[in-house]
Amino acid sequence: MKSLRFISAEALVSNAQLARKSLSSVAHNLFPLLFKASYLLEQGEVIHDLVENWPLADFNIGKLLGTTVDYQEDLSSRACCVCLESCLVGLRDYVLNCSSPYSKRLKVVDLTGIKDVEVQVCKCKKTLGRWARTELLSKLSFELLVEMQRLQFNPCIFDIAIDVLIDLFVTERNYELVVQALLMRCHCPLKIRCVAFRADSLTLRKLFYIIKLTDPSSLRKLEVVHNIRLEMEHLEVLFNNIHFPLLTSLTLPARAFNVQRFTAEDEPIFMTIGEKMSQMTQLTELSLAFSILTGKIRKLLSPLKTPLKLLDVSNCALNHADMAYLANSLHSNHLEVLDLSGHNVADLYPSTFFKLLSHCSYTLKMLILEECNIQDIHVNMLILGLNPCRKLQEFKFLGNPLSSRALKCLFNVFSDLPMLKYIEFPVPRDCYPNNVTYPIDDAYLSKFDHQKYESVSEELNNILLHANREDIKTSTPLFGGYDAAIQETGNELGSYLLKSFKDTLENFNKALQEMN
Repeated sequence: MKSLRFISAEALVSNAQLARKSLSSVAHNLFPLLFKASYLLEQGEVIHDLVENWPLADFNIGKLLGTTVDYQEDLSSRACCVCLESCLVGLRDYVLNCSSPYSKRLKVVDLTGIKDVEVQVCKCKKTLGRWARTELLSKLSFELLVEMQRLQFNPCIFDIAIDVLIDLFVTERNYELVVQALLMRCHCPLKIRCVAFRADSLTLRKLFYIIKLTDPSSLRKLEVVHNIRLEMEHLEVLFNNIHFPLLTSLTLPARAFNVQRFTAEDEPIFMTIGEKMSQMTQLTELSLAFSILTGKIRKLLSPLKTPLKLLDVSNCALNHADMAYLANSLHSNHLEVLDLSGHNVADLYPSTFFKLLSHCSYTLKMLILEECNIQDIHVNMLILGLNPCRKLQEFKFLGNPLSSRALKCLFNVFSDLPMLKYIEFPVPRDCYPNNVTYPIDDAYLSKFDHQKYESVSEELNNILLHANREDIKTSTPLFGGYDAAIQETGNELGSYLLKSFKDTLENFNKALQEMN
């Protein structure tokens, strides 16, 4: 529902030429209203001029685009390229504009509120994702310094200092540009302040260097993913040399830990990492997917002084002792997001798994049990485990060999979970050929009876419909859910993998030649 004020704002900004001429006579408190209206209508020129002449002390894009009194719809999931480019260029020109009728009061710009989602409803249909925002802000910061040196400006420009809060995403392709911007931060009026940092496709030397440049003492979230060969000994070096006192979230790449290769010398390193993590007193989110942690989860998590709210131990080869620790630990009573994918939870340790589920039932909001070999014979147990989880909002259980009948039983239970909003369910086993084996190889994932699947899917959604639960969305993403970061940098990721494979082959051939 739009207020009369918002409708009036839309009418003004829809005429870009008139709106831009009228800004000098607009009251300060109307700028946020006009910004949201311009963003909704994708009026890039108006957005640029609004930011260039911003009269307020702060600019928080999440709050500006979020639910407001005048227009309740949240626009923060629209990472519209036209709007965001105009916004960032306007920010640069805010510094350069000496003729603005407003005094320069802007001190903080918060760009962290943009959400990168799969479906964009903006008319331009082109997004400016996290990686692209990182690149553009770095480029504009450098251009700003060049312009300030090239032209004669009012000396007061050099007194401008604006903290720009942003979630940085760095790969090999934008590394040099971001490093350049961070190194020049002390001289630039736009002070890049990294709140969250994601790195992919970097060498360890470059990773360690740029983390130091981000000011890790104020970093809240650190993601080191995919094509970074960060192993346990490297992690020890990182934690020994760089401190993260405010870190709340840590994601490590696959095989950061691999206890199968442990030697006597590795045990103290593992203990040291646990101690260093305990010094991160605000750490509440930990993602360790595809590390091999068999029998070691207690040593890693028990030193932590703050209970975890998010724990991703998918495909970590946990054993019964690990699951028993999780079920009885302090963390179990605080978990909001739990990913146990890749573990045969119902067969290998059913009692401890359901004890864990019972302990976190009062807080759990998202549960992920993909490829856990949950079969029809386990459905009743799973129902008993899920029933107490009254706060559950998302449940993902792709890749489990469940029949259409079993899925119908589960969906009847889902309709009774009051907070549930999203389900990812597997293609029923009876839609695949009889000789299929689980986990299903990627080459065979899409080779099922699509007509039968559509029929079953319709029946499952009818169960929710008859229970008046149209609010629950369902899907079956065969190759996993949408990942905005992968979507944005997929080509670079693939190229880096090919290069790594080529280098490995060359090193192998060289070693063979030396042996001969």
